[in-house]
Amino acid sequence: MHSILVYGDSLSWGIIPGTRRRFAFHQRWPGVMEIELRQTGIDARVIEDCLNGRRTVLEDPTKAGRNGLDGLQQRIEINSPLSLVVLFLGTNDFQSVHEFHAEQSAQGLASLVDAIRATPIEPGMPTPKILLVAPPTVQSPKHNMAAKFQGAETKSAGLAEAIDNIAKEKRCEFFDAAKVTPTSVIDGVHLDQEQHLALATVLAATVAEILADY
Repeated sequence: MHSILVYGDSLSWGIIPGTRRRFAFHQRWPGVMEIELRQTGIDARVIEDCLNGRRTVLEDPTKAGRNGLDGLQQRIEINSPLSLVVLFLGTNDFQSVHEFHAEQSAQGLASLVDAIRATPIEPGMPTPKILLVAPPTVQSPKHNMAAKFQGAETKSAGLAEAIDNIAKEKRCEFFDAAKVTPTSVIDGVHLDQEQHLALATVLAATVAEILADY
């Protein structure tokens, strides 16, 4: 069996845009991806570790534990052996409380990659492959997202290219979610159910290709 760890934020946790509720497992993209992989004959288990507000390497000034480095190596140990780790982070680096720009956020992901590869896993267990997913761009944040993500569109400009460069530098896989779906028109930050489905379908094919090398 292939174990896949999805390490992400609210876009992967499955928050329903405009609410504080959550899509069911079979509706959010990690769950849909697991279902699709299994339907194609790939024995895969998707482990979700997705925390609302998680950054790459930044601290949330009001909530503890949102720095993506916090506990990452322990999560790798806990869930090993892993075939693949999917890092789907970056959006929260551009909250209005931070001054991060695209290059800094991508460097934050590079730090997470280094931490994963330095994890003291048990002898004989493989170091997992890593897939970096560039999140779709925040666009016209609305309602309760408006103040929180003010200026995010400008600060995040060029993020996908910056993450792609890190993927090449660190020899990771890369996927640009914006090529599949934009963010929800409801809040400009998260994903609608149909967008989760579209993303999962393409990511499942990408992950299947990665797992084929095992």
